[in-house]
Amino acid sequence: MIFWDTSAVIPLIVDEPSSSRLAEVFERDPGMVVWGGTSVECTSALARLERQGTVAAPDVDAARDLLQTLASSWTEVLPTDGVREHAGRVLLRHPLRAADALQIGAAMIWADDRPRGHPFCTRDARLIEASRLEGFNVVGAG
Repeated sequence: MIFWDTSAVIPLIVDEPSSSRLAEVFERDPGMVVWGGTSVECTSALARLERQGTVAAPDVDAARDLLQTLASSWTEVLPTDGVREHAGRVLLRHPLRAADALQIGAAMIWADDRPRGHPFCTRDARLIEASRLEGFNVVGAG
């Protein structure tokens, strides 16, 4: 299983330059673990892409359908005191936004507080650095 940050999920549902690389990561290990806010973050990203005119409305509708398909099979780490505690600690150690810290907090709960060797898939530069420093094996970046 791989922990997927929202920045890595979006290219699975919208055609982007990194889509084929991330599809390969997914094909090798389709077991997805995500933070409990990932579907909302993805919906927000899709709405933004549509408002900007970057992605046409029919393609956004198709992406929403793909998101629902992915969400029906992924494992979601729900908000708990443990996630919030890890996120707070991460914010003191790394220059992250709160939502990004919650991603790492959720990943830490999934990894039972032992991130070494656990894969973390992200395209976000700050999350790449922070998750590596926390001990995760970053995949999908680059």
